Amino acid sequence: MRCTESAAKNQAAAERGIREAAKKGATVVCLPELYRSLYFCQSEDHANFKLAEAIPGPSTKALSALAKKLKIAIVGSLFERRSAGVYHNTAVVLDTDGRLTGMYRKMHIPDDPLYYEKFYFTPGDLGFKAFDTKPGRIGTLVCWDQWYPEAARLTALRGPSVLFYPTAIGWHPSEKKQWGESQVSAWQTIQRSHAIANGIYIASVNRVGREGPKGGGIEFFGASFIADPYGRMLVEASREKEEILVAEVDPDVVETARQHWPFLRDRRIDAYGSITERSLERP
Repeated sequence: MRCTESAAKNQAAAERGIREAAKKGATVVCLPELYRSLYFCQSEDHANFKLAEAIPGPSTKALSALAKKLKIAIVGSLFERRSAGVYHNTAVVLDTDGRLTGMYRKMHIPDDPLYYEKFYFTPGDLGFKAFDTKPGRIGTLVCWDQWYPEAARLTALRGPSVLFYPTAIGWHPSEKKQWGESQVSAWQTIQRSHAIANGIYIASVNRVGREGPKGGGIEFFGASFIADPYGRMLVEASREKEEILVAEVDPDVVETARQHWPFLRDRRIDAYGSITERSLERP
């Protein structure tokens, strides 16, 4: 999806895409991260807090009505205003009857050049979650969470067949020539590894287009994809165009993958206590 300055236009574009995905047979549809606006975290500006909204609120109301009408489940990514001064980067799940099944608040918050998310978002406090929808049990994480195997593992242990990652990731234009392809490859590889290690499908949904000042800003690199529990790429989007990807998630494939690659069975849960340490290096 390509985003604009107009929340109304972005919402309309999202709804058109959801309808088209449903026509193509999708029963669960996921939107990119913070789809209602340009990626505002490129600067620290208090005026951007006006973009936040309550949950439930206008966006969940619109997505709920569409989910109910099309009889599909929807994963939407929103800038949540929880209370005065407390905001989250939140994924919501609407079931086929329009019900707000639940939400996940982004746990890992980056603070990098042009990704100043710590200025805006309080780290999530709902833990790692999975949600039962009529099409099946799904998990949700958000963007920067993609790089953390702990997040994928703890979500996968809750039993979803597919893990959705609403995403807004791209290149600094000055780095694209030298590092662009390796950055996309690393981004896809880490998530495919989550699929393999956990015996689960992964669906990563990015935006496209350049946002920010001319000659700078971020060029979002698209490349959205769905991978199966063996890490195989089922579908992959282009780097520049708005596209809708549809693939089948088969719980039997999850079952078979975990039977033949029993990584979850052979985990040494008695030996992992120190994973909660920041570092195990000692002087």
